[in-house]
Amino acid sequence: MAKNSEMVLAIDIGGTFTKLGLVNRAGIVLSNNVFKTGAKQPFGEFTKKLTKEVNQLLSTIDSSDTILAIGIGAPNANYKTGEMINPPNFIWGKSIPIKKTVQDILDRPSYITNDANAAALGELYFGLGTNMKNFVVLTLGTGLGSGIINERQLLYGNYGMAGELGHVNVFSDGRQCNCGLQGCLETYASVTGIKRSVFQLLADRTTKSILRNYSFEKLSGEKISEAAHHGDAIALQAFEQTAKILGSKMADTVAHLEPEAFILTGGLSQAGALFLNPLNRYMEAALFTAYRGKVKILLSEASSKEAVLGPAALAWQGLNTT
Repeated sequence: MAKNSEMVLAIDIGGTFTKLGLVNRAGIVLSNNVFKTGAKQPFGEFTKKLTKEVNQLLSTIDSSDTILAIGIGAPNANYKTGEMINPPNFIWGKSIPIKKTVQDILDRPSYITNDANAAALGELYFGLGTNMKNFVVLTLGTGLGSGIINERQLLYGNYGMAGELGHVNVFSDGRQCNCGLQGCLETYASVTGIKRSVFQLLADRTTKSILRNYSFEKLSGEKISEAAHHGDAIALQAFEQTAKILGSKMADTVAHLEPEAFILTGGLSQAGALFLNPLNRYMEAALFTAYRGKVKILLSEASSKEAVLGPAALAWQGLNTT
């Protein structure tokens, strides 16, 4: 690492893993680390782990290097209050003071937003959105997050919580969501959602499938993708069902926003063309005629390590506007 470097500390908090990175103005990840979030453990345990991991990361830089700010992406984070508000896949409480917690660890100007909003900023400044004005990022991981870029500005809404497409309704009497509602999109179109679809298909059918060898806890999006690539009928049907539901809701989103593209990231998107092709087919079928053939579906080119580019972009943007 070059001496006298200016950088920001980026923190990406996910339902399964938390990723840390030191990132310069060019979007180069100079150093990074990852640890298990522990979303089902007390928040105090997360704070201890975060403190340890941040200090470990700081030990990798030279004393002449400068950390200018901190960017934080977290589920259900409100950029106005600095809190995570009722995060559905966490047991940390109704209002978690993430921004204050991080500033207690490292006293720097800090900026926080929803993790999917951060991912959208990452694509805007360092990824596929650098030459776009209007696009939507969908993070298809433990849940389904979304970040909306309108005229190269992140859409926050009146109270700072705009863009929760994961909690639009698919079926009024559908699957129970951790948020307390029924039939939310993320209960169908996420890694957790497709796992639920797989087990429903396994229960309803006698079809042979390698996926019968896994418990719900052991099954992963990667295993479902691998099975589908090997022609497993249950895995293929699960992807087909997921694509149909998500494609329909993406078409609804086009009617509201008319984006140039959707950029997909997260575990579910790693299935590639196997998921992308039916998704595009179902979205196009559900689109109002004026929009057909105009909206692209792209897979983010950011690696797992580069998930921190979103919070980093948030921090650099914050420094440039203050």
